[in-house]
Amino acid sequence: MRLRNVTGSREKIAESRFVVQEPRERKGRWKELFQNDNPVRIEIGMGKGKFLYTLAAANPDINYIGIEKYSSVLLRAVQKMEEAELPNLKFIRMEAEELTEVFDRGEVERIYLNFSDPWPKDRHAGRRLPSARFLERYDAVLAPEGRLEFKTDNRQLFDFAVEELEKAGWKTEAVTYDLHHDDALRAGNIMTEYEERFSAMGNPICKYIIYR
Repeated sequence: MRLRNVTGSREKIAESRFVVQEPRERKGRWKELFQNDNPVRIEIGMGKGKFLYTLAAANPDINYIGIEKYSSVLLRAVQKMEEAELPNLKFIRMEAEELTEVFDRGEVERIYLNFSDPWPKDRHAGRRLPSARFLERYDAVLAPEGRLEFKTDNRQLFDFAVEELEKAGWKTEAVTYDLHHDDALRAGNIMTEYEERFSAMGNPICKYIIYR
């Protein structure tokens, strides 16, 4: 999908108090930013932020951090916060590859991946967020009892993600190939913008919850 560039978005992101400007300086000290000892959960590739904003509003006792690399997309989430601020939600504009430079070992309680870029060419497999390469990064920052949740409508990407688990040393707690018809996993499910669009088209949504 081609992203529309929004003029001045990078400058607006750099000025926003909702965006952490020097995230590497926060490594190991994220709870200080929120001024509490509540668990920290992150979404990587948060898009416009609907999913994470809804979660944060419903769970004030959990701290949420949204990671997005595109300023034009992140700007929409910032604008939502300007309309109705949530104290337990912050954003970072960065590449997912920088994860271990920003979060310390065991600092994150849960990781969300929603409708990630499938990078369909084989030579780009290592760039896929549920790849074994990225699972190593998640392992480095996730708490011992932490969980990772992944949703997508792309069956090829999901099959790839499931195949990566064994060699990366991860296990499935739950898995479904049709989330919206899975009574257990759809309970409390919060849909992203993409999920609403693709499910309306009749595309089944795949999801897994994994742990080490």
